[in-house]
Amino acid sequence: MPTLLLTRKEIDGLLSMKDTIAAVEQAFIDWADGKGSMPPKAYLQVKDGDFRAMPAALPGAAGMKWVNVHTGNPAQALPTVMAVLIYSDPATGYPLAIMDATEITGYRTGATAALASRYLARKNVQTLGLVGAGRQAYTQILAHLELLQFREIRVYDLYPKSAERLVSMLPQYPLKAVTLREAVASDIVCTVTPARAPVVKKEFVKPGTHINAIGADAEGKEELEPDVLKMATVVVDDIRQASKAGEINVPVSKGIYGVDEVAGNLGEIITGRKKGRANDHQVTIFDSTGVAIEDIAVASVLYRRAREKGVGLAVNMVEP
Repeated sequence: MPTLLLTRKEIDGLLSMKDTIAAVEQAFIDWADGKGSMPPKAYLQVKDGDFRAMPAALPGAAGMKWVNVHTGNPAQALPTVMAVLIYSDPATGYPLAIMDATEITGYRTGATAALASRYLARKNVQTLGLVGAGRQAYTQILAHLELLQFREIRVYDLYPKSAERLVSMLPQYPLKAVTLREAVASDIVCTVTPARAPVVKKEFVKPGTHINAIGADAEGKEELEPDVLKMATVVVDDIRQASKAGEINVPVSKGIYGVDEVAGNLGEIITGRKKGRANDHQVTIFDSTGVAIEDIAVASVLYRRAREKGVGLAVNMVEP
């Protein structure tokens, strides 16, 4: 059996946000039902950035994503985040595919946050706020618009030209460049920054807001004031990762927030094992660190689609 090599261009042609959302939701259900296996991601620090190794197995699928974060890359015309995924047959270990996972990463992160919004936000939301206007903000918008409708999408970035660029990229949607306070005063807020000090203050957050805290994905990073966590119902993707490298990692390390204060993980919310939002005045937070089951679930869909469409280069990686 050959191994299928799939480039970023080929992956782009196979990806859809609708299918990504469905795959990610099923992955969290399977994991909550004990049908998946996933150790926490492993970090490798280097001088100019870091790498993360992310293995996982789901029913009929297994693999590992190798992803980097190098914030200086844009100056070299390279993405800040790049990834490669090895997709294997869990019965034999045979490498079925090696695929670019850069867009998979962006899409599945957006999909997971949109799912969290569907399960944790108030009904009849009207506004979506983005704090940070990079590539991940783009996929957050695409994912949320698959599940929800908005009267206004508010975009803030530390660099106003970045917010204006994102607005111009999506003229078909009601995007507007705004101040930080205006963005956070939305019904749903997605924070997608590399901040290592709180950007979102408690005084900015109105009752009933749902926040997807996405930018804190490594030790020492945080986007929300600890007081925002203390006032909210917090749901994580994986408590092991979140406590070490998610939005709660800094407050936990300082002893001002405890892992026992977390309401549950997203899989438990989706399957109804635990309750998220109780009323329209409650503030809810989804602490998204990015988990490997998301990547493997999407890779499974893409591998089947590539085989069906005859996409990719087949090579003999193992057989003599």
